[in-house]
Amino acid sequence: MTATADVRLRRGRGALGFGFFAQGVTFALLVTRIPAIQDQYGISDGLLPAFLAAVPILAGAASVATEHLVKRVAPSVVLRWAQPLVLLALLGVGAGSEMWHVAVALGVFGLSVGALDASMNMLGVSLQREYRRSIMLGFHAAYSLGGIIGASAAWAGAHWHLGLFVSYLPAVVVLVPLTVVGSRFYVDQNGDGVAAEKGPAGGGGFKLLLPLCLVMACAYIGDSTVANWSAKYLQDVLGSSEQLATVPYNVYMVTTLLGRAVGDLGVRRFGAVAVVRCGTVVAAGGFAVVAAAPGAWVGMLGFTLLGIGLCVIVPQTFAAAGRLFPGAASDTAIARLNIFNYVGFLIGSPLVGGIGDAWSYRGAMLVPMVLVLITLFQARSFGSVEARYRVGHERRAGDWAVDVGRGGNEV
Repeated sequence: MTATADVRLRRGRGALGFGFFAQGVTFALLVTRIPAIQDQYGISDGLLPAFLAAVPILAGAASVATEHLVKRVAPSVVLRWAQPLVLLALLGVGAGSEMWHVAVALGVFGLSVGALDASMNMLGVSLQREYRRSIMLGFHAAYSLGGIIGASAAWAGAHWHLGLFVSYLPAVVVLVPLTVVGSRFYVDQNGDGVAAEKGPAGGGGFKLLLPLCLVMACAYIGDSTVANWSAKYLQDVLGSSEQLATVPYNVYMVTTLLGRAVGDLGVRRFGAVAVVRCGTVVAAGGFAVVAAAPGAWVGMLGFTLLGIGLCVIVPQTFAAAGRLFPGAASDTAIARLNIFNYVGFLIGSPLVGGIGDAWSYRGAMLVPMVLVLITLFQARSFGSVEARYRVGHERRAGDWAVDVGRGGNEV
């Protein structure tokens, strides 16, 4: 690698890491103020699941469109335009007064976030291939750090009784210009910021992606339950204040950050399958604690366990798809896998809300617990039990072609 190429990659990595961070801030600001959004627009508990479901439906459609769009333009171009639009849509959520205002804003948010998530992970996987070592967990750790900052800002907004628009405005004003400037340094698959020629993407080969799709959906069923219902659960079921209700998502993001910061060490020491299975069991235990919690603080312990358990699964799943389809075909694989991110959100949000309304929110927490446990039976899709990283976390260039079913290591 030449010095010029090394600088370009480091700048691309830093810029993309900041993009992940900004998206973590944005998403946390949205989901931790769901009770306030409900109050501002008069959205009933029965109607809320429909609003929450609309976002992942539109995001999934946008991810499908992105799969085709990146055959014509580079993923960096998609991300460059999608991220500011996501931030402006967040501001729109806080700016309205009528129900149709929030419906339009959430619609724009969903469409733009689908393109953002797909293109962002495409760039992450291709950069990891250029580095020939694991960096995907670092990108997702940056997202977790952004989530902590966003949830903390949401807590401050609730503490000071700020309106949604006032709470969202500082983040949008700061992050929009910074992400636009940072987008100049994104590095695409061929390393120079232009679209790479796409390899064959269809056929039976993508049947190999299905186990990873199932894992992704189950992980996001769990994640969406925390994102969309933790604040409401603490406030309405466990009797916390609105201010305290913003804390579980923050705690969840802190433990997610810590888990991702050390996740590579666990994979290197014990192998990908062991890490995924361990995370699944811990996450299931977290849901059990949340369901049985007698009060808010025990409930937060459950959400803490969820962060520790779920944190490694999603970035490892994206990285596994990138190895299974190396080269240009990985963009298509990532876009398709990303759809199951929203399948998980689409199932998780209305499922928990519907069961909670019809029966009990405590009982509803047991449903994602059971679904997340499905990951135990798909964990071998990440490689053989004996799979390990080499010393120094390095790989030879040819090693990226190893397929997941033959023991590729996770990141």
